[in-house]
Amino acid sequence: MPQVEIYTKAFCGFCFRAKHLLEAKGVAFEEYDITMGGEKRAEMIQRADGRMTVPQIFIGDRHIGGSDDLAMLEASGELDALLAD
Repeated sequence: MPQVEIYTKAFCGFCFRAKHLLEAKGVAFEEYDITMGGEKRAEMIQRADGRMTVPQIFIGDRHIGGSDDLAMLEASGELDALLAD
């Protein structure tokens, strides 16, 4: 299974929803809390082509996007294939 990374902020409903979906599928992920900004926030913006909203989700080297993007991949059945690579 490829590495899954998610950039989040405290009290973010979209972040909670994305993490819940991943946890329900039994997917381990690395979470980076950027609530206070800093180095990880700058890293996220660079990796996400300038996007500043959270969550920003990466599976392997692929930028998935946010919570809605993750949910669409799940609904279409594409998420399992990405996680199986």
